Amino acid sequence: MKTKAAILWERHALWSVEEIELDPPKTSEVLVKLAASGMCHSDEHLVTGDLAGATGEPPCIGGHEGAGVVMEVGPGVFSVAPGDHVVFGFVPACGRCPSCAAGHSNLCDLGGITASGMQLSDGTSRHHAQGQDLRLGIGALGTFAYHTVVHEASCIKIDKEIPLDRACLMGCGVVTGWGSAVYAAGVQPGDTVAVVGVGGIGANAVQGARLAGARVIAAIDPVEFKREKAMEFGATHTHASIDEALAAMSETTWDRGFDKVIMTMGVGNGDALGQAFWLGGKRSKIVVTNIHPTSEASIAIPAVFLTVFEKQLIGSLFGSGNARRDIPKLLELYTQGQLDLDGLVTRTYPLEGINDGYADMYAGKNIRGVLVYE
Repeated sequence: MKTKAAILWERHALWSVEEIELDPPKTSEVLVKLAASGMCHSDEHLVTGDLAGATGEPPCIGGHEGAGVVMEVGPGVFSVAPGDHVVFGFVPACGRCPSCAAGHSNLCDLGGITASGMQLSDGTSRHHAQGQDLRLGIGALGTFAYHTVVHEASCIKIDKEIPLDRACLMGCGVVTGWGSAVYAAGVQPGDTVAVVGVGGIGANAVQGARLAGARVIAAIDPVEFKREKAMEFGATHTHASIDEALAAMSETTWDRGFDKVIMTMGVGNGDALGQAFWLGGKRSKIVVTNIHPTSEASIAIPAVFLTVFEKQLIGSLFGSGNARRDIPKLLELYTQGQLDLDGLVTRTYPLEGINDGYADMYAGKNIRGVLVYE
């Protein structure tokens, strides 16, 4: 079939929206008509090359935060059927590998295969344009398109009553941010929490910390609009910089340091992480959720604190969550009014407006821009 998609033909170029040829699904694959896709900062790593070698290389279709309706399934698919509404988990979950069996599907072995940008089932392409095979970006999903073909392991069936332009955010930003606070940081009632960076992931780390019962949530971001939004999501304090947050710790933590520090910047930076390490108090957890460039070979942290103060440096992928458990659970919290998805969507764009959406992201105008497909 013919459809349209946003293609990155080369590094540091704009997304090109054009017609593509899409093959039908093969064994274990699902054809989905997309309704919406979040515009996560991580997809810009495809443009900059920050994730070179860790995800599909150009030419590729971007997007990994999508939701839509199943149109067709290939042989062997049993968990979804035509007409089902689905959210894509950007890390596939096979349910059988050692990580999945241990309850850590965010580290599913299939996740390593997605780096090729080809179909997980056989390593070939279903997406083609201008006589070339197209790879898929993060998660091998290609949600910057009206239609895509993905592996069944990436599809999470959801209730048809949930609006898809909100549900799409579950594919990455919401679970990643919320889980960074609830699972990776292990926020407990009464904890003091600092969230560094308040975009689509950081805003949900704030929400997760609030739902977990934190008494202080300090949101740190240089953009005033994002600091204001953080207060709506549950922050108790805001700061324009890490330095400002450090200077205010007598007020926010009674000079004890934060119990939990969650790094959710747009692009990870070793120097900023080293500085943020000072925010943590004794036995604090510093959670690194934001993506650091693959070219960054080292980070600078005061390592003596690891021993003498028992500070812990923790990495977290997809918020250390479980897509099949957490996506339905968080959507229930949304329907009950306990989780704010509506406030996350700052602006919506047509597929043809994708470059405008990313320009707005860089300008600090959006918590999350969403592509909505008619």
